[in-house]
Amino acid sequence: MDAPAPARPIDLAYVRDLYREHADDLAAVGKAQREFAESGRGAMTPQLDDLEAEITYLLLRATRPAAVVEIGTFHGWSTSWILSALRDTGSGHLFSFDIVDNALRNVPRDLAEGRWTFVRGDVRQNLDQVPADTGYLFVDAAHSARFARWYLAELFPRVPEGVPTSVHDVFHYRFPLPFHEGKVVLGWLAERGTPYFTPARARARAVYDELTALREELGLAPVRGPGDNPMIFFRKP
Repeated sequence: MDAPAPARPIDLAYVRDLYREHADDLAAVGKAQREFAESGRGAMTPQLDDLEAEITYLLLRATRPAAVVEIGTFHGWSTSWILSALRDTGSGHLFSFDIVDNALRNVPRDLAEGRWTFVRGDVRQNLDQVPADTGYLFVDAAHSARFARWYLAELFPRVPEGVPTSVHDVFHYRFPLPFHEGKVVLGWLAERGTPYFTPARARARAVYDELTALREELGLAPVRGPGDNPMIFFRKP
């Protein structure tokens, strides 16, 4: 039996290819997300900007994980993007952790049914519920350096090597703020020689501009509109 092909690096070339491959599905999901945001106006504040939300969706479509772990749901915007990818892939289950349960009231039932487990409470007290076969890790919770040091030491070792991972709110500015989660995570990645990808307008303006132009070329309408897109993506070392 031939060995499986090595996973592609998460970089601009890979992301461009995924946009072209899944453009029609992205258009449909974007339309549904706009309607979701409109229906939840006053009760939900979308947290992900368009590029970072779409890249999350695309990586999930490409990797087809059996289990996805989401740390931080808030109102359920990222949750609905993740669940849309699992629906369109036809497999996978999302395990979400948060101390508030707003997402339970907001996420459409047809997306959640049969593919979502919500764990209410601090993930630091619920590590035993993180699945051993996690195939994608999404982190958007407390943005303190202290919490980052905790999950790098306690959560990340439970996640298999090479798993696509995303951390939100790293690059609202060109450099992460002192005493912020992003500074800790970037230092941890640098120590391991692990590259990351970001579409952040403040950090990687050329990437942001190229992907924005690609969206326009593919006819993808804005979902939320231009934003900071501060998320970073990498394969867990």
